[in-house]
Amino acid sequence: MKTILEAVSLHRSYASSGGSIDVLKGVDLVLSAGERVAIVGTSGAGKSTLLNLMGGLDQPTSGSVLVAGKDLHSLDEQAQALWRNRHLGFVFQFHHLMPEFSALEAVAMPARIGGQSKQQAQESARELLVSLGLEARLSHRPSMLSGGERQRVAIARALVNKPVCVLMDEPTGNLDPETADSVIQLIESLSNSDSAFVLVTHDQSIAARMDTQYRLIDGRLALS
Repeated sequence: MKTILEAVSLHRSYASSGGSIDVLKGVDLVLSAGERVAIVGTSGAGKSTLLNLMGGLDQPTSGSVLVAGKDLHSLDEQAQALWRNRHLGFVFQFHHLMPEFSALEAVAMPARIGGQSKQQAQESARELLVSLGLEARLSHRPSMLSGGERQRVAIARALVNKPVCVLMDEPTGNLDPETADSVIQLIESLSNSDSAFVLVTHDQSIAARMDTQYRLIDGRLALS
């Protein structure tokens, strides 16, 4: 199958008063179109660090990340941001929706940044929100939405530019079990032949619902 993201020998170290702390020690990962991957590990194991490197939100100490065939960390800051916008989607534990924007405006924003006209971006956002069952919430701001609805809006925002890969960092961490289950069901239903999904979680039951599970132990990935 088509490879859409590849992490090659990723190392990430941080300086501390006691010397260097090696968080990642040579992580390799290949993602194919349509694949759903879970990465589990204890708190502090480096799961979020790995996800940030894969998304170009942090720089590796050494190693590379290829997204849609391009080495993300070889690009300058502006080119990297543009490549991220076109090819990657992000969903975090907290929805990070700006309080002054409606659901429609929040989802349309990445499309506007990507070059779509206001009309095109809002039409793309509207179509996606309707498909996620939020047709009655288009004009609602975050304070008017439930936790599950806010996370659905965040997922729609991640998908609006039709990314090759969606990176999710504990997307159900702030939700009650029933709402979390509905979000995972949504992720399962969204999987298709064009995009891969990477879900970082500490919850083994959620990880088990993905196609492949990895465990991050001592800075390295191993099949779970």
